Amino acid sequence: MRTPGQRDQCPMNQPITYKDAGVDIDAKNEAFRRIKDHLRSTFTAGVVSDVGAFGSMFALDAGPPPVLVASADGVGTKLKIAFALDRHRTVGIDIVSHCVNDILVQGARPLFFLDYIATGRLRPDVLEQVVSGLAEGCRQAGCALIGGETAEMPGFYGDNEYDLAGFIVGAVQRDRIIDGKGICPGDAILGLASSGLHTNGYSLARKVLLEVAGIGLEEAVPLLGRSLGDELLEPHRSYAASVLPVMEKVSVKGMAHITGGGFYDNIPRILPEGCQAVIDASAWPVPPVFRLIREKGQVPDREMYRTFNMGVGLVLFVGGEEAEESARLLRERGETVYRIGEVSRGEKKTVVKGIGGE
Repeated sequence: MRTPGQRDQCPMNQPITYKDAGVDIDAKNEAFRRIKDHLRSTFTAGVVSDVGAFGSMFALDAGPPPVLVASADGVGTKLKIAFALDRHRTVGIDIVSHCVNDILVQGARPLFFLDYIATGRLRPDVLEQVVSGLAEGCRQAGCALIGGETAEMPGFYGDNEYDLAGFIVGAVQRDRIIDGKGICPGDAILGLASSGLHTNGYSLARKVLLEVAGIGLEEAVPLLGRSLGDELLEPHRSYAASVLPVMEKVSVKGMAHITGGGFYDNIPRILPEGCQAVIDASAWPVPPVFRLIREKGQVPDREMYRTFNMGVGLVLFVGGEEAEESARLLRERGETVYRIGEVSRGEKKTVVKGIGGE
């Protein structure tokens, strides 16, 4: 008798194929056929190789040699929501946006992106959804999706599960690198609105909302104005298309991508010694999903601001005299901008005023 999850066994003394071992080459070829157009839709002028090459090639523009900036990341346990709802497009957007923002904070313009998808059983329709999301994220950021790897690994991942990782390369001229060294007391801190949880804190969010509160993913939640699943699959925002043009007009001294670690762990990464970021928690409206998590899980305020973005996905440091102009330019690019704090003299850390314990 076959145990749950066990694959069909081959009869004794019969030839065994790769497919019998759980790897379907025909399915991979079908998936590759489906995603070719998605990949080509992202190609920029720098792409030299076509889809299917063993190595992807990208030509840098002529001129002074830039500094290349690279980053890699994953989607994390947000994938569990995609698995449960069998909706896979948004996680592709998530991983691109996350990586784009990670290099944006150093002033880099994204050039190209590569992905890695590993699964227990390859489903061409699922792969096409994921790659269509990757392509959409790349188009939004103006970078090319030039390569990747899809691995079918039976026995390592479940049949209906996969992992997704992304790798990005961008470029910035050496004299335009943003490293935070120029941040000083009196500088203004601007916050750009997030679209929700983005891709961090999902282990806590899932525990509170699904396990403790027992809310179903397809259940309509009045506070959210939609189903919990729709809220949790809202894509991570990419800020490159709006921030890069503004950087040409005002001096951005530093930026922080508010991901895992929230305000307390991410902002100090860009601060110079002797500077403290003082954040006013009352300066922007906290989106309903964070209020729901805090209420249902009785999560302490400090834990919330150390785990989630609380409605602010990207933080910019600008001179106090440029704060109003910077905010205006960002709003013209479609951003919702809040002046959330300022830099003061003190220990290199973040202080969040207006919450318990601060």
